[in-house]
Amino acid sequence: MQLSLEELERYDRQIRIPDFGVDGQRKLKSSTALVAGLGGLGCPVSMYLAASGIGKLVIVDKERVELSNLNRQILHWPSDIGKLKVESVAEKIAMLNPNVSVEPLALEINEDNVENLVKRVDVVVDGMDNYKTRFLLNASCVSQGKPFVHAAVHGLEGQLLTVLPGKGPCLRCVIPSEPPQEALVPVLSVTPGVMAALEVMEVVKLIVGLGKPCSDRLLIFDGYEMKFHEIKVEPSPNCPVCSKFTRSKYVKT
Repeated sequence: MQLSLEELERYDRQIRIPDFGVDGQRKLKSSTALVAGLGGLGCPVSMYLAASGIGKLVIVDKERVELSNLNRQILHWPSDIGKLKVESVAEKIAMLNPNVSVEPLALEINEDNVENLVKRVDVVVDGMDNYKTRFLLNASCVSQGKPFVHAAVHGLEGQLLTVLPGKGPCLRCVIPSEPPQEALVPVLSVTPGVMAALEVMEVVKLIVGLGKPCSDRLLIFDGYEMKFHEIKVEPSPNCPVCSKFTRSKYVKT
């Protein structure tokens, strides 16, 4: 995967990062990410993945833009109200970085399509607002050996976990059952931006091969106290999702 002169200049600052370089940028360009949900998390995730030079984004959301979205869903603007979220985001990404291919899918992620969606990408990024869909994505990623970068937000708080099948716990190991679903989750405008930026950092690290992923701990962000906390997590032997898979399943020969 070659980089044009324009791309070399566009990504110059991150190419200069030790152990990143041109090879790392090529890896990004040859990779595809699924952004599941285009709300408070999915909008900045899409924006930063595109700015970083991901090769392709598959963006999925069935909803249309509403006025109440605009305090946190930063790729949706007043002129987009009533428009499909996938169309709104695709238009902004095309303006931000025309080198990135975007496939907008206006659909609901469910048991019938989740396997095919995950199969087509290299990594899945959680932009959802409900655990039912998160658990579907988690299970599909585990069964197919695909990384799943999870985040969730509430008020001024957030959490992050990177699921690496066969190498650490999955989301169901850490959160065994679906938490009660609030009709309207309270969210400060910037909280999803904080967690989305961390999600993208995890995705880029995984693709390029930098640093250590947040796969053995649940990272908790407390915006009230401006602190991060870590909870050590391990695979559960009784997990209904990943306990039936052995590590050997994911070893490439």
